Amino acid sequence: MTDFYQSPPRLGNQFDDDRALRSVLARLLPPDVHAAVAPGLARLGARVVGDIGRLGDAAEASPPVHVPWDAWGRRVDDIVTSDAWRALDRVSAEEGIVAAAYERRHGEWSRVEQLTRLYLFHPSSATYSCPLAMTDGAARCLELHGGDDAVLRDALAHLTSRDPDAFWTSGQWMTERTGGSDVSGTSTVARCDAEGTWRLHGTKWFTSATTSQMAMTLARIHDDAESSGLSLFQVRLRDGAGALQGIEVHRLKDKLGTRALPTAELTLHGTPATLVGGSGNGVRKVAAMLNVTRVYNACCAVAGMRRAVALASDYATGRVAFGRTLAEHPLHVETLAAMQLEVEGALQLVFHVGALLGREECGVATDAERALLRLLTPVAKLYTGKQAVAVASEALEAFGGAGYIEDTGLPRLLRDAQVLSIWEGTTNVLSLDVLRALERADAIGAWRADIERRLATVRLPGLLPALDPVRAATGYVAQYVSALATGDAAAQGGARSLAFAIARTTIGALLLEQAQWSDNQPASEQMRALAAARRWCDRDLAPLVSVNAEHLGQSRAMLW
Repeated sequence: MTDFYQSPPRLGNQFDDDRALRSVLARLLPPDVHAAVAPGLARLGARVVGDIGRLGDAAEASPPVHVPWDAWGRRVDDIVTSDAWRALDRVSAEEGIVAAAYERRHGEWSRVEQLTRLYLFHPSSATYSCPLAMTDGAARCLELHGGDDAVLRDALAHLTSRDPDAFWTSGQWMTERTGGSDVSGTSTVARCDAEGTWRLHGTKWFTSATTSQMAMTLARIHDDAESSGLSLFQVRLRDGAGALQGIEVHRLKDKLGTRALPTAELTLHGTPATLVGGSGNGVRKVAAMLNVTRVYNACCAVAGMRRAVALASDYATGRVAFGRTLAEHPLHVETLAAMQLEVEGALQLVFHVGALLGREECGVATDAERALLRLLTPVAKLYTGKQAVAVASEALEAFGGAGYIEDTGLPRLLRDAQVLSIWEGTTNVLSLDVLRALERADAIGAWRADIERRLATVRLPGLLPALDPVRAATGYVAQYVSALATGDAAAQGGARSLAFAIARTTIGALLLEQAQWSDNQPASEQMRALAAARRWCDRDLAPLVSVNAEHLGQSRAMLW
């Protein structure tokens, strides 16, 4: 009989304790910008393990409820969320999780600061980062395509406000019964009534953040021969009295994870809407939203990975097995180090893309940088989404049986990670998007030049052997791309391996650049950065798969 009770893992300040994050920011940001943003990030790093963390736990414990009727039989379709979920909305506004990117106080580096805030906020937020992603995407879309429309300019001001009483979130309602990523089957119709108001009719199969004040959605303009395909609309969910405007909520989705997040299936019955940027070209306009939401997805993926490793690492110092703490068992140390390597690689990729996005948004990106952003956005999203699931699964195993018990909170790491490879385009959909990005004017040339420029800065003797694998992988990728006819089945069959090779090779170059930068840093930072770079580059960075007709036929034979 024993009185022993295992202590749970504990978290410290999530900015101060994240050496990899602080090193990336110190390398990327100009000194004056770094000095300006670091105190606020440290303060947020404390909040996310304090009041924000408690709100996230409370929101997760009280998921939303759909109330279709009031007590007297009137159809109301209320979606009731917890006090904690609504408090997270206010906190996200106060902390400028969206606004920081649009205030542009730090010019092109504002997006890096904003993503750092998101990175710290997400793992404690019960996935309130989802409505924030769509809010940010909608804001960017309206900034680009809203023009002088007073309704849309007013919406933009609300979406980018730090005032909790003025702040709005936005939904993104694209998915219908006919499909998710393939919006070509969209059947929602827009008709203009006698008063000149657009009204939408159709069913949306998934609508995340259904308690937001507005949403962006696609529809076909009825009987408009001049319209090119789908058009983009902004929807205000409620009228001045707070009643839903022609929106019938059928049900909330019962999901594997993200349980605090209201996700609904609904039908639009003549819902009033505002046309964004004129008729037609809706898919092109939506691309501005997807660029932002995919970067959010990648940032949240690496943030979740980091939280999993932080918890598992702390637990390893306190859990005793076979007479020693887990941290004293070499195999366990190696397992945790492999997980941390995934975090550091993903972190480098996400903040590289974030820096490119900031330059593009501020109008200072070169043509090559814009091509690179177009290529690496889907790459970062798909790669980090898959790695987040793998790291979360490994983290649960690091806790043994406790990792499988719901009231430890640990299974949430895996449940919430699983959606990150699905939202904003699955791995295969985004791999095909990478092929489209490569059709742009010399995107692969821009990528190779960027890799080589970073490798040229590496001079430390301990890093020089790692240059050859990155250069070799870069060459393999370029040769593979040059041999592709991107529209054929063979190209599609190898698209996933190509996208992963681009991700791994890019990360290798970034880790080497980071390790070279660490040369004048404290010895512990040098050792950490050099170990990460060398271990990453020891991998097979470009295990490309050649899919010809014979290979594809064999694959079909294995399945059907």
